[in-house]
Amino acid sequence: MNAAPQTEQELLERALELAGFSLGEIAAKLGQQCPMDLKREKGWVGMLLETWLGATAGSKPVQDFEDLAIELKSIPISYSGKPLETTFVCVAPLTGIHGLSWEKSHIRQKLSKVLWIPVEGERDIPVCDRQIGMPLLWQPSTEEEAQLKADWEELMDMIALGEIAKINARHGEYLQLRPKGMNGKVVTEAYGASGQPIKAQPKGFYLRKSFTERILRRHFLHLAENNQDR
Repeated sequence: MNAAPQTEQELLERALELAGFSLGEIAAKLGQQCPMDLKREKGWVGMLLETWLGATAGSKPVQDFEDLAIELKSIPISYSGKPLETTFVCVAPLTGIHGLSWEKSHIRQKLSKVLWIPVEGERDIPVCDRQIGMPLLWQPSTEEEAQLKADWEELMDMIALGEIAKINARHGEYLQLRPKGMNGKVVTEAYGASGQPIKAQPKGFYLRKSFTERILRRHFLHLAENNQDR
């Protein structure tokens, strides 16, 4: 594992070094074995990038680069450069949420500054041959944060009111609440409509593909315009 980057610029330079390499090439540089597929190794790409970039969080509930207050997110993209799946942000709290605000929430901390690294994700490309794209460092705009906050408050209100069973994929414009667990047998504590303790599937906050596509499109359009100006 590389040492933790000391500055935001150092982190970005390391991420830029990855661009154009395949996952297999980076794995070989780190002495790792590249899996045949990601069905049982779903988090492998993220962990590979964390190792190369020197992420420090491990399993702690903090940003991946804690000292820099930056979260790392790899994002699988299609041939046309669009995200192939929603992006997991963090587990949603289902109990002990009285008085919790967006400003002090774990998810806001996670999304305050994100290093996005696009990676080819089409299934017909062998995992080892999938190329890593140009990174981008993103912070939510005022409008983006306002909508994320509105989505979060809507979903958290439903959890607080014991309406967790009513939450579905239509709720939230940028942010979704979806089951987070390997299977439906995993349960955790939650509240029912009458405030009684119940068992429910763990839930996670996910960013919609339409939202992350907008982030990528805006960034790479900006890069293209800068290149034209030179």
